[in-house]
Amino acid sequence: MKKHQTLKPLIDSKYYQRNLPHFEHAGSVYFVTTKCIPGLILSAPAKTTIMNNIKFFADQRYHLYCAVVMDTHFHLLVQPIEKSPGEYYGLSQIMHSLKSYSSHYLQKVGLCSGSIWQNENFDRIIRNDQEYLETWQYIYLNPVAAGHIENPEEYQWLFVRKYE
Repeated sequence: MKKHQTLKPLIDSKYYQRNLPHFEHAGSVYFVTTKCIPGLILSAPAKTTIMNNIKFFADQRYHLYCAVVMDTHFHLLVQPIEKSPGEYYGLSQIMHSLKSYSSHYLQKVGLCSGSIWQNENFDRIIRNDQEYLETWQYIYLNPVAAGHIENPEEYQWLFVRKYE
């Protein structure tokens, strides 16, 4: 697997806004945070389901570089990939799929009821290698910062892409 790619010229870009602004640029790497609705704490089986869901389309719809599922949110460092020459999977499409599937599945198996996710995600385009490394480290150390464990490798709901 090759390392994340640098940004391409600003073509095939899309901007939209609901409550938060969202900017999509074809081939970009994104830092994404999705939060649960206020008051919802994810159980261990729910976190496992969500992490499995995140990893399911890795290298099919997006490159997944780092991910963590916490009690009330998850973080991703992802890069949508081309589905056909010059046409990339959209970040909004990827996030809708992740949230929709996990929400329906968790309700179906009785791990959660009602709404699970807040409507919007926080997403940011990674602009350079330094920002990539800082974001990767933030995600990687999130369970330590939250006081769950001392060594990130011990945290069950952490994914880190291995480079060969």
